[in-house]
Amino acid sequence: MKSEGMQEILKNHATNIKNRSGAGYEQDLHVGKNRANAMVWPETQQAIADNLKNNTLLKSVK
Repeated sequence: MKSEGMQEILKNHATNIKNRSGAGYEQDLHVGKNRANAMVWPETQQAIADNLKNNTLLKSVK
């Protein structure tokens, strides 16, 4: 769950979600005690408002 291969898979998924979400979203990858975790979040005020109004991140996950 923490291997380089899994980190690459998570990074690819996070990048795809970020790209589908549009401008103002950021991503990160964190390796914890038991597993790697990828995150995508709205960074700008416009992206935060867009996500609140349209559920952009949820729709981008598909």
